[in-house]
Amino acid sequence: MQAVSAPPGKNVICRPKQLNIRMIKKLIIGALTVSALHTANAQTLEKMQWFNEPDKWKIENNVLTMTVTPQSDYWRISHYGFTVDDAPFYYTTYGGEFEAKVKLTGAYKARFDQMGLMLRTDHENYIKTGVEFVDGKFNVSTVVTHHTSDWSVTTLDKVPPFIWIKLVRRLDAVEIFYSLDDKTYIMTRNAPLKDNHPVMVGLMAASPDGKGFEAKFENFKVTHLPDQRRLEWLKKNGG
Repeated sequence: MQAVSAPPGKNVICRPKQLNIRMIKKLIIGALTVSALHTANAQTLEKMQWFNEPDKWKIENNVLTMTVTPQSDYWRISHYGFTVDDAPFYYTTYGGEFEAKVKLTGAYKARFDQMGLMLRTDHENYIKTGVEFVDGKFNVSTVVTHHTSDWSVTTLDKVPPFIWIKLVRRLDAVEIFYSLDDKTYIMTRNAPLKDNHPVMVGLMAASPDGKGFEAKFENFKVTHLPDQRRLEWLKKNGG
């Protein structure tokens, strides 16, 4: 740094170190702000990955549209005696407790055409829920699999143009809801799922008896929820 000469009778005080520290602090704060903004918007469909990728799919404006693989499904053993694990599933991985929801629109054609959300620990433990088209009727359907699969349905009186599905993972269970307007949600199932274990969560579609159909997934979102046991501990211990 170049020396500075003071006029007679006056002092010139230079604080290069203090100025440098202030500049560094500003740079650090700016970088952290940019990082925080990036993190807040980091959940996009482009960052997810496929299990059983279909032949035809696209993402536009954060909307996933796929042509569902013909004669594909998720099911294990019970009632039918077979196991299949070959339908398209587009997922990300989350630990802890969370809420996931999505808007579904499908051009259902054949019996058992289906689309919705899926939580999956492994090939023997998963929950899939959404819309299933059976004998011309529109059903909110859930399959819970822990080694073997079960199936429950709620049949709707009318066929809506679209539907919202929501999952809430809390402790060792998953609550399942549907809505026709993303405002009023109706609960259809409470199912067990191992807690404190990471799960794959994402978008699933299958066409067990058909030749495939077009499925569109909009506004997919996963929201972190504070751990319920930790909240209770903080409440008891003055947190």
